[in-house]
Amino acid sequence: MSISASRQEALPFVAAFLSIAVSFNAAHAQNPATASRAAIAETPLARGDIDPKLSRFYAHVGKTGFGHEHGVEARLKSGHLQLGADRNAGEIVIDMTSFKADSDEARKYVGLEGSTDAGTRQGVDTNMLGPDVLNVAKYPTAVFKVSSIQQVKPKRPNAKTQYKLDGDFTLHGKTNKLSVLADVAKVEGFLRVYGHFSILQSDFGITPYRKVLGAVGVADRLTIWGELWVVE
Repeated sequence: MSISASRQEALPFVAAFLSIAVSFNAAHAQNPATASRAAIAETPLARGDIDPKLSRFYAHVGKTGFGHEHGVEARLKSGHLQLGADRNAGEIVIDMTSFKADSDEARKYVGLEGSTDAGTRQGVDTNMLGPDVLNVAKYPTAVFKVSSIQQVKPKRPNAKTQYKLDGDFTLHGKTNKLSVLADVAKVEGFLRVYGHFSILQSDFGITPYRKVLGAVGVADRLTIWGELWVVE
């Protein structure tokens, strides 16, 4: 299934963490073995640093009326996490300029079928990054300032290791409290931190896109998935 260029529409924020924000689903895991070593060789990382080359954020943008759903991919600019810390536990900085809509990988990750043609993707990206939506010229990053990262007591034997990340998320110039429950697994010298969360665009001063008197638009609520590869 293909979405024609005539159906271009402004894609409001997606992010956060957009990134992080984060179910990060184990089925979507990358294998960092070779790529991670190459990344570390090029840019030395210390314990607790998040590898920006391996880490990704994905967001699902729902629709209203006759609008279209979108999958968006974003990259990490920088980050550091200290698991177990009860204060000053880290910071995750999302590169808002890296947002790309409707790649096959992003659509598959967020559960959407089919592909979108290049012309439509370019149009959506232009609107999404522009002054009426993300305004990345003014707000080039989104930041999750993590105050604490505490391990969650397992509810059953052999359950996945989970941590709760609490802090302040700043997007589009507005800051709100954010809590994320993330699974954590050791992989090839990294801690793979993965989970998901949802936000309302309007909570961050972003007006969900509408056109044709509201007959076409996107939903206010966004779901954001992410994978963070933290040097162990």
